[in-house]
Amino acid sequence: MVTSELSNHHNNNNSPMAKPTSRNKTSSVFLSDGCLFLGGAFSALILVWGFSSFTTQIPNDTPNFETLSPNDAASHHTPDFNFDPPGRTFYDDPQMGYTIDKKVRNWDEKREEWLKLHPSFAAGARERVLMVTGSQPAPCRNPIGDHLLLRFFRNKVDYCRLHGYDIFYNNALLHPKMFAYWAKYPVVRAAMMAHPEAEWIWWVDSDALFTDMEFKLPLERYKEHNLVVHGWAHLIHEKRSWTGLNAGVFLIRNCQWSLDFMDAWASMGPQTPNYEKWGQTLRSAFKDKFFPESDDQTGLAYLIAIEKEKWADRIYLESEYYFEGYWEEILGTFQNISRKYDEVEKGVRRLRRRHAEKVSESYGEMREECLKDAGYGKGSWRRPFITHFTGCQPCSGKYNAMYSADDCWNGMQKALNFADNQVMRKYGFLHADLLDNSVSPVPFDYPHP
Repeated sequence: MVTSELSNHHNNNNSPMAKPTSRNKTSSVFLSDGCLFLGGAFSALILVWGFSSFTTQIPNDTPNFETLSPNDAASHHTPDFNFDPPGRTFYDDPQMGYTIDKKVRNWDEKREEWLKLHPSFAAGARERVLMVTGSQPAPCRNPIGDHLLLRFFRNKVDYCRLHGYDIFYNNALLHPKMFAYWAKYPVVRAAMMAHPEAEWIWWVDSDALFTDMEFKLPLERYKEHNLVVHGWAHLIHEKRSWTGLNAGVFLIRNCQWSLDFMDAWASMGPQTPNYEKWGQTLRSAFKDKFFPESDDQTGLAYLIAIEKEKWADRIYLESEYYFEGYWEEILGTFQNISRKYDEVEKGVRRLRRRHAEKVSESYGEMREECLKDAGYGKGSWRRPFITHFTGCQPCSGKYNAMYSADDCWNGMQKALNFADNQVMRKYGFLHADLLDNSVSPVPFDYPHP
């Protein structure tokens, strides 16, 4: 919902389409354990419905970009896409492969050497992010599924454009036996090889969308870690619950540690002869896992809990904001959040100022100063960062029986239009009703104080 001011303007539009209708941990608001565990249980029930969602010590080193010569990055302000010198790189090695079965060694050194040969990419290399997402190769069975996936993808493209991130969308099965939720790992692996200039690979499930288009990943918080996932340590280590995290959205550093970790993770997948055995092992370790198949989410929890000495120190379980949030918990907050943000803008004229989309980040930083008391996560009035429609299955249409079709489809429309308003306002339009896809022009100096 938006303010009555825009609704009135919308109703008088005479359109045939119109229809009335940088944070720190000490200051963050923590999510309620009880509510989170319940939300995790819901996610557990729905994960199996769809596509979603070791003894050698591994070095924790990441590429040392400080070794690049002082003139390398200083003389280049933007990447040069037309420059690829003839000097030999890992791409010229016939043994190098993009497939998940091809072992890669000394990846940190290979990335570093590539950046030395391509100095225009060295500036900002530590913060460079590539978003990766995708869907199945075939058309959706749900009659509106392809339309929904298009809107989910457009939402990700909007977010990446606003923040200068590259994005890769894949709809090919890169390994014939790695299906369902396992299909993303060969894609992430190939993306690392294809983008040595990117420090982070950010996987976001097709049924997840950005509902705060201004929020940026606090990368500085993760500087000592190589994998970031939404989760809660006590649910994994103490309660041994497979719903103590969600693997549908994760941020992984492009480094040797990550390649080795994904090798261990993928070794539990359906492409291996130990797939059934891993299913038994995971179910034995996590008593609340109720289905026999080995899945990526429980596999990740296993590596954190059981092989913690090897991996856990480099994995950040993010629980202080909606790194990804359960959609049923979020949908009912949109109206109050919109009202609160309007109140902020009524009191700060600069936030009401029209501006070019290219300078949007500066307005997000300005607004952040007004959100210090908003909190994070459940119970806050800050926009949720990512809303994840686990269990709704927009492509297949086989939503979990605990929901109704209207719950899922209307919920997606509301969330998509809530996010879309944050983009379309920069173009002079808004959805007056989140359940109505039509838009109306935004009055000057909106919202009027």
